[in-house]
Amino acid sequence: MALGGGMGEAEILDRLFAVIDTRRRERPQNSYVVELLDGGLEAIAAKVREEAEEAIEAAATGDREQTAREIADLLFHTWVLLASSGLKPSEVYAVLEQRFGRSGLEEKAARGASDVG
Repeated sequence: MALGGGMGEAEILDRLFAVIDTRRRERPQNSYVVELLDGGLEAIAAKVREEAEEAIEAAATGDREQTAREIADLLFHTWVLLASSGLKPSEVYAVLEQRFGRSGLEEKAARGASDVG
């Protein structure tokens, strides 16, 4: 299924990151992304935490539309965190790719107790 004028579902995350990264580099006035980035890790982390809580609360109500909106907010703020850390989505995709074919319990054990998350 394509989104927004033929955009593939997987492409939307890359397109979102491209917009965030462009705003990070070009720093347009009145940009929410620039405001978040200027707040530093503390501000970005606070938004990621807030959006995660809101996504969990929405899921608990069973409201699918609200849950989707909150998860979209969470993904957006996570991508801002990614950009602020100097990472690219391809680096996250590579980690996810490595985890395919491996059980979550094996992955957790392989990371060790100090890296559980």
